[in-house]
Amino acid sequence: MNRRNTLKAIHLAGTIWFMVCMAYLLVLTLHQAGFNWWLIFSLSGHSILLLFLMVSLYLFAIFGATGKGQRIAVEHPLTSTGPYLAFYVSAPLLGIFAGAAAMTGETRIAQFFSGIALGTLAATFLTWVIVDPLASMLEMFAPAGREHRLQRLAADKHRREERQRERKELLSRLLAQQEQDRQRWQAILTPDAEKLTELLNTNRADFEQAERQAVDIGVHAWQIGGLDCMRRLRNMTLELYKERYRNLTIIDHISNWWDGIGSWRSPVAG
Repeated sequence: MNRRNTLKAIHLAGTIWFMVCMAYLLVLTLHQAGFNWWLIFSLSGHSILLLFLMVSLYLFAIFGATGKGQRIAVEHPLTSTGPYLAFYVSAPLLGIFAGAAAMTGETRIAQFFSGIALGTLAATFLTWVIVDPLASMLEMFAPAGREHRLQRLAADKHRREERQRERKELLSRLLAQQEQDRQRWQAILTPDAEKLTELLNTNRADFEQAERQAVDIGVHAWQIGGLDCMRRLRNMTLELYKERYRNLTIIDHISNWWDGIGSWRSPVAG
């Protein structure tokens, strides 16, 4: 078992012991206040559940931080060391010895266990709430750690700026490529747009033949540039139709003629 797994196991054992001590003190306090045992266990059951959820969230945060190695040795020369981490995670267990030492000579079992539970709470609170934040704060003022932190933050900022610059360059290249495609398609598709404009104005007798020709044109556009090229050709055709036949209503047969070509779908079918 490596050091990280060992620390996790110790931390889990210490947290379970911490919960047991909290439950014991809660039950003992309620009993001393005159509550009946059935009411005590009813109340303590809900309290233990709430405590378990809170400690589970805390364990998740601690295990995540320990597993990912968020503490950098240069910036945390004390709190990232093995002995300190062992001391930190075993604080509830060390509280057993502190409580037992404080209750030396006590012959009453209930009071002796109360002293151990209080020692566990005191040691845990002192270590997790006071000592560790204070040690971490003091480490921030160490010259080597402060310099390394500033360099790390500057490097992170530089990487973010580089990623942002790369995204902008990629977007610019995509926009330029799209503009080149539009210009290239404009020249290639102009004859097809002219032909489609005539097909849109065809009479009913020649409708089937017009549809076959329109399908061939749509397949050609799909082969050139896919769905975007087909959309471009359709828009060019409708604009040209408006210019050429100002007094005629546009009936967009193209969307139906091209249904099923590549990924093109007509409004009715889609």
